[in-house]
Amino acid sequence: MAPNHWAPWLIGVVLPALLSSKKLLRTSLLSGLTAFSVTICPPSFAAANKFANSAGSNISDYAEIILIVIGTCLLMYKLLSKLMSRIQHRRHQLNEQLVRLNHSLNASGDEWWEWDIAKQEFHRGHHWDYFPDDGLRSDDHYTAGTIHPKDLPRVRKALNEHIQGGSDQFQITYRLKGQHSDSWFWVLDRGRVVGKDNQGHATRMAGTLSDINHLMQSKDQHLLFSHTLENISDAVVILDKAFKAVDVNQAFCKITGYQKEQLTNWQFAFDRYPQQFTEQLKQTLKSTGRWFGELEANRANGDIFQIELTIDAVSDDEGQFTHYVGVFSDITQRKNTERELRKLANSDTLTELPNRSLFYANHKHMVRRTEPHALLVFDLDDFKKVNDSLGHHAGDQVLCAVARRLKRCCRSQDTLYRLGGDEFAIVIEGSNSVSTLTEVAKRAMQTLNDPFTLQGSELFVTSSIGIAMYPLDGESTEELLKKADIAMYYAKNQGANRYQFFSESMNEQAIKRLHLESLMRQALKEGMFEVHYQPQYSVERQQMVGMEALVRLRHPEQGLIFPGDFMPLAEESGLIIDIGNLVLEQACKTVQQWRDIGLYKGHIAINLSAKELDLDNFSDHVEAVLAKTGLPANALELEITESSVMQSPKTAVESMQALRRQGIMLALDDFGTGYSSLAYLKKFPITTLKIDRTFVMDLESSLEDRQMANAIITIAHNLGLEVIAEGVETRDQLKILSAMSCDVCQGYYFSKPLSQRDMTTLLSTQQGNLPIELMETAPRTA
Repeated sequence: MAPNHWAPWLIGVVLPALLSSKKLLRTSLLSGLTAFSVTICPPSFAAANKFANSAGSNISDYAEIILIVIGTCLLMYKLLSKLMSRIQHRRHQLNEQLVRLNHSLNASGDEWWEWDIAKQEFHRGHHWDYFPDDGLRSDDHYTAGTIHPKDLPRVRKALNEHIQGGSDQFQITYRLKGQHSDSWFWVLDRGRVVGKDNQGHATRMAGTLSDINHLMQSKDQHLLFSHTLENISDAVVILDKAFKAVDVNQAFCKITGYQKEQLTNWQFAFDRYPQQFTEQLKQTLKSTGRWFGELEANRANGDIFQIELTIDAVSDDEGQFTHYVGVFSDITQRKNTERELRKLANSDTLTELPNRSLFYANHKHMVRRTEPHALLVFDLDDFKKVNDSLGHHAGDQVLCAVARRLKRCCRSQDTLYRLGGDEFAIVIEGSNSVSTLTEVAKRAMQTLNDPFTLQGSELFVTSSIGIAMYPLDGESTEELLKKADIAMYYAKNQGANRYQFFSESMNEQAIKRLHLESLMRQALKEGMFEVHYQPQYSVERQQMVGMEALVRLRHPEQGLIFPGDFMPLAEESGLIIDIGNLVLEQACKTVQQWRDIGLYKGHIAINLSAKELDLDNFSDHVEAVLAKTGLPANALELEITESSVMQSPKTAVESMQALRRQGIMLALDDFGTGYSSLAYLKKFPITTLKIDRTFVMDLESSLEDRQMANAIITIAHNLGLEVIAEGVETRDQLKILSAMSCDVCQGYYFSKPLSQRDMTTLLSTQQGNLPIELMETAPRTA
């Protein structure tokens, strides 16, 4: 066959065979075939022709055919080798990518999944112990995890929507927990349809599942932080590096009255301060990164308000300031309250004068500056009578009027204080001149001596003034005030309505008073007070009918101290109340013990002070003591002085009436030495009148005293009162009183006050009878 006759065979038979072999080879390689063999045979017609045309053939023709076939085989082999190399290289790349993908999934912690929707087969990477059970992607070969009930409907909806072509990708976050876990964590579930049938229906879907719990927690924290800034009551402003406003919270707008839109590019500044102040503040922030202080600012409506501002710098990773955060609160109300509190703390609410607290603060400052000055302390005389008789409202009006008058007495450089109650003080600055101080004191006394008009009536008020000078009389606030008080009390004791400069002799007296007061307090604590008893005898029956309880203080070193030495200070200091309670209870207890054993049948007389009589529910207290000791009310007589009653007549009468309703006897002591008002005598619910010893001591030599004593006895009898004369010391005094029909006498003529033991002895030996040698047998007047 001629060579050109092989061409159709090569094109029509060999080349298609090669192409078919190439296709077969690719399919085999992809199917895993790695070795094969190729056998090349001539076509059948060529073999037939071989024998038919053998006579006309020659070797060259066959050689040509063989060369063509060999060349063709070599070409096919080369092509196949090159194709196989490429396939193996691609397969190697795919394997590497698969390994990298697997490593990436393992490292990320994500779970991959594949879902054959048509066959309802599900596969996953098993990186997680369980997989979400959404009711759609299910398989019996994995442990199901629980989707949060509130999230499950969203998951199903999103999954169905993607399968049906409603979204390009399935992507959703939700909460999940395992079967053996009590805590929820957030996951991100993502996937996509990767296979569809001829009708476009989804047949296969693949995706991943990621744990994003830490991201959600960070998001929650960010949202919490953002909501916190937006909802806190403090204003927050964020400034950039150029001190322009970047953002503000709602509190900023609420406090300032500005809207966020108005603050765009707002330049940080304080309108109420010079520009230099703002620049200095900025420099401080740039250098230190922090500033704190209290400022005034303007609201949008122009109102002034006060803020407490803190500004801190925000740094980047390189430590460079990028922003500034200012936080402030509106402290206007707090500042107003502080001012009110300072005013309340430093001023008197009634008179609006500076008070004692401010006096101490200001005066200590003056002392530190060692400025010469003087202190005048005023105390209104008997001001308690105003409150008791006219009421506290009227008393307050008087105090305000006094404050106004004293202000007019002060120089421009002087300061008037109300130290408390009815006590005022003037600090005279820059002068220790006696003449200047005397002038101020006299002017103050004169202006106070003018009558006050109150409730349509005139009221007279006087004052006692004590004066102390710095540094002559004291080098501290406490010392100077103490010296001025001493001088003031000295002036009051000298008759009041006068002024007195401090002297060292006054200080000595004050020290003695202080020691005595300490002694009384010690005596109350350690039981050093004793009750002594002085008999009272009936002039007519010449028998003991009563006794008076008298208090004594027995000091282990000083011996017996009598009432005249300590009772005035006890009244002044208020210790008289504790002493009175002690005497009342002890005397009632002792007398009832004598009554129980038949030694005594009379009553016990006990002195009352003005402070005791002025106590609320004093009658209830006496009733309680009687119940405790068992002493009958009619065996108790309470002695009240005229002066104590007249300090507060209305209150005193009410207390006396309450005592009388209990059956307690009341005696008016020291009659004739005080007011001796017959009108009051008629009003007082008393049972006994006592003649003071000052009318008894000179009965023998003074006609006037005899007439006065006789008049008192006559008045008392006419009012149905019993009369007791105290201080009887001689037989002649007894005779005169007996002749005047005096009912009862007591005094040293009969017996001095006796201790409890001595009185027990007296009662046991005399049985209450007057000794024969003391009896008075003179006839009595009718």
